[in-house]
Amino acid sequence: MTGVLTEPTAGDDTTVAPRRRRPDVVAASVYLVLALIVLGGQWRHLGSGYLRYSGQDQTMWEWFFAVTAKSVASLQNPLFSDLQNAPAGVNMMANTAMLGLSVPLTPVTLAFGPTVTFALALTLGLATTAFGWYFLLCRTVIRAPLAAGLGGLIAGFAPGMISHASAHPNFTVLGVLPLLLFCLIRLGQGRNVRRHTVALGLLAAWQVLLGEEPLLIFAIAVALMLVTHTVFAPRVTLAAVRRAAGPVVVAAVLAGVLVAGPLWWQFRGPQSYSHLDHQLPGNSLLSFVAFPPQSLGGLAVPVQDVALNPTEQNAYFGIPLLVLVAACVVVLRRLPLARAAAVTILVLAVLSIGTELAITEDPVVGWAPGEWLDRTPLLESVLETRFVLAAVPLVATLVALVTDRVLAARPTGRRRRVGIWAGAVAVALVPLVPVPLPTAERTPAPTVLADGTWRSGVDGVGGVEDLDGVHGTVVTVPIPSPGNADALRWQIDAGLDYRIAGGYFVGPSGEADGEAKYGAIDRPTALLLGRVARSGEVPDVADIDRSRAREDLAYWNADVVILPDDASQADALRRTVATLLGDPGARTGDATVWDVRGVRE
Repeated sequence: MTGVLTEPTAGDDTTVAPRRRRPDVVAASVYLVLALIVLGGQWRHLGSGYLRYSGQDQTMWEWFFAVTAKSVASLQNPLFSDLQNAPAGVNMMANTAMLGLSVPLTPVTLAFGPTVTFALALTLGLATTAFGWYFLLCRTVIRAPLAAGLGGLIAGFAPGMISHASAHPNFTVLGVLPLLLFCLIRLGQGRNVRRHTVALGLLAAWQVLLGEEPLLIFAIAVALMLVTHTVFAPRVTLAAVRRAAGPVVVAAVLAGVLVAGPLWWQFRGPQSYSHLDHQLPGNSLLSFVAFPPQSLGGLAVPVQDVALNPTEQNAYFGIPLLVLVAACVVVLRRLPLARAAAVTILVLAVLSIGTELAITEDPVVGWAPGEWLDRTPLLESVLETRFVLAAVPLVATLVALVTDRVLAARPTGRRRRVGIWAGAVAVALVPLVPVPLPTAERTPAPTVLADGTWRSGVDGVGGVEDLDGVHGTVVTVPIPSPGNADALRWQIDAGLDYRIAGGYFVGPSGEADGEAKYGAIDRPTALLLGRVARSGEVPDVADIDRSRAREDLAYWNADVVILPDDASQADALRRTVATLLGDPGARTGDATVWDVRGVRE
């Protein structure tokens, strides 16, 4: 997010000379190869593997892709689905369904499955994000393609990007953001106003459907750059702002018209909510100076991993890169862009600390900026640790600018300068080179679900399809939740042939203030079975528990209850369910199945 509206440009965007096309092709090819290397494990094991550090997120994303494809193919509303969290359903727009990607990739999902779509999204996300920043740099402030290519490499394959590539396409597919900034820059320069106004509106609408949280963080970073750049170069910045103001308003209106329907559904539609308070820590000071675990430096010099989880290692720049950035600021200190970038990087880093300052993991003192964010509408729903991601393109820009100057230096002593600078860049970046993301073996779906035995083998349960092609509702034990979302994958393997109770999504918590939570509103039976799954202890089941079980099954409109043989604490769960229902269940394939249509009526 360079925020450059006033700096000299490297060339006009109206034509692309042949000499520029070759570097573009080389850059795109290099970025794609690197992305394939990072995600090679997933590509080699599409049918049996999942990214080890994705937790339950990969399962959730594949479900979003699969359900969206089903909705599009059957001409249903892709903004909502009742296949999860029966009977209330899931507001897809209020979740990270990325309809701007999942809808266009519907043919891929239908033809090859959601795992291919997931891997493709992450791979192209890394490559196109890197290329997007390369494109912006080489057409604005950078003349040497090699320098722009280095900037794109840093922006697209930074530790935070690699971390999110384990599980979060919405924070990996960020290639639209540099294009948005490119349009803003051209509008500030008064170039091709009509074309860039329309492009800005269309791109903004698309980004809303790709990910609103990255767009919000991006907008904050651009605003910070504008403010600080105005301080250092007020006349030229304000002139650019005046030129861009009108077209930006027009572009905002265009984008608003295009996404008005989806946004209304997100905030006013079924299963909508007003905010989500994560109540999670931000970046500790150690996370800024440490090497990321999934890197050459992290393997050579391992330190305590203080991130929220392996998918939220948003800082992890390492001391050498921080020193290099500081050196870049000194070299470029006369340039308003560099000074504005330095200030913005510091502000974003401060915001990413969250509500409590910590050196490693334990909080040291309350942190006022984070507390302010936690009370601000919209910003309260953002994970504070992610604010530092917006600093990455600024870091890339500073390094690219100095590299450009070194490459353009006078012949006298140029070789020596290039050698010194190349060595400094290597010391800073080689430790951050990512290692391929590891994969693990995924547990196959129980055959009773995958082959449809649950319908044909239990007295014809669900034999009649609903109007939307769904046969009934299955309650898997334990009830699926954000901590155990395997049932979503089983549902995909079964062709989305049934609804499930519970699940992994964001929805209303039931509180009066409209706050959201991860997963379904807890039902008494779900809580009971969850405790059994964690402890392995069979509780004393009272009449009130049996009565609540019948009420919950009625609420879910359940047809069958299924307990896979390989479930954690399967024996304790089987005995608990049998006591709750007064029925030992029927052995069907690799699971115990209870027909509960009579119990819930």
